[in-house]
Amino acid sequence: MGIQSAMYSGVSGLNTNSQAMSVIGNNLANTNTLGFKGARTVFSDLLSSNVFGSGGASQVGRGVGLSTVDNVFSQGTFETTASDTDVAIEGDGFFIVKENGNDTPFYTRAGAFRFNEEGYLVNPEGFRVQGKAFDPVTAELAPGDPDDILVQNTGLVEAKATTEMTYTTNLDSSSNQLGAGAIDPTDNTTFNYTASSPVFDSLGEQHLLSVFWRLEDSAANTWGTGYTIDGDAATYQALGGLTFDQDGKLPDTDADGIPNPVVENIAIADWGNGSQLNQAVALTFDCTQFDSESKVIGQNQDGYGAGNLTNVAIDGEGTVIASYSNGTKVNIASLVLGKFKNPNGLALAGSNLYTATNDSGTARVGLPGPELGNIFTNSLEQSNVDMGQEFVKMITAQRGFQANSKIISTVDELLGELINLKR
Repeated sequence: MGIQSAMYSGVSGLNTNSQAMSVIGNNLANTNTLGFKGARTVFSDLLSSNVFGSGGASQVGRGVGLSTVDNVFSQGTFETTASDTDVAIEGDGFFIVKENGNDTPFYTRAGAFRFNEEGYLVNPEGFRVQGKAFDPVTAELAPGDPDDILVQNTGLVEAKATTEMTYTTNLDSSSNQLGAGAIDPTDNTTFNYTASSPVFDSLGEQHLLSVFWRLEDSAANTWGTGYTIDGDAATYQALGGLTFDQDGKLPDTDADGIPNPVVENIAIADWGNGSQLNQAVALTFDCTQFDSESKVIGQNQDGYGAGNLTNVAIDGEGTVIASYSNGTKVNIASLVLGKFKNPNGLALAGSNLYTATNDSGTARVGLPGPELGNIFTNSLEQSNVDMGQEFVKMITAQRGFQANSKIISTVDELLGELINLKR
């Protein structure tokens, strides 16, 4: 009967608008949820019934149904934070996390990460963040699939013996010519200039390597060189010396237009503390001879002593970097992101997490970048819910519910009139 069909149409309207109100309520409830993506309801009309009249066959709708609830994956705004492990994604990618003992990957936009007591990078629920580890020897990303990000050296980082040392120095061309002869570290009249730099043995103990320069022939621009260890004159060793051209530069030995530094390969026979014997150090002289005071412009060496872990941070490239008290920075791993062809096909898993489905397809996993998304450190992505828009939708849903309730009450009155025909 047509009048009863109208009632059921009103009931379908009540149901769908109630479901729309539930979606709106969920959006508003998660206004302050990190990385939350709002949803919207899409309605569709139900199959119509055929009626026949004098003008021929016609169709009458039978109400409304909920077609789908779509997640809206628009970009949320960023909040600046003080935590070095808070990160946000600008783009379409997702962070990948796994539960301990479960190989199922979960995907999230919420980057409020921290390190647990075991040294794993985790989200607030304890799911371990996935990344590509750096090889500790080559300092390059290791091959293989992403895995849990773990900072293993939570205590001391081991020392590294100095193997290379560079002096970038200017030697005053107007220095007194001292002539050919031996340098005596205890007699400053036997050399024109000296400079010292710390070096480290295999145990991480710091020593002092002092270098001496002596102008032997101002016409030929030749200088004698030598070095001592820890200020002990008895350790003095002479080196091959330096010869500058008429422009005050070291010769261009490979004819590429750039002066070539002079490298002296030295060996420290015995530090006297049980560390490595005959420690090899490549001592590089990147020097000039200009008419300016002698001074060290820069010096650098690649060794360091043992150090305590002081901080772990994530940089703008998504690299997890451990910093130690000796000034060493070690790349631990790089975050990886996953991107889907159809993110609307992802299934909600709670706790700001999604899981892949057949509708979403398989995630394309890779390092952060323009395609998968850029990383912003010391930032968190906020919910993309627009409260003003949600309140407008709420009014629309409310009015839709009221209108459909009027249909039911009106049909009820019509049925009452029909029953009263018997009287």
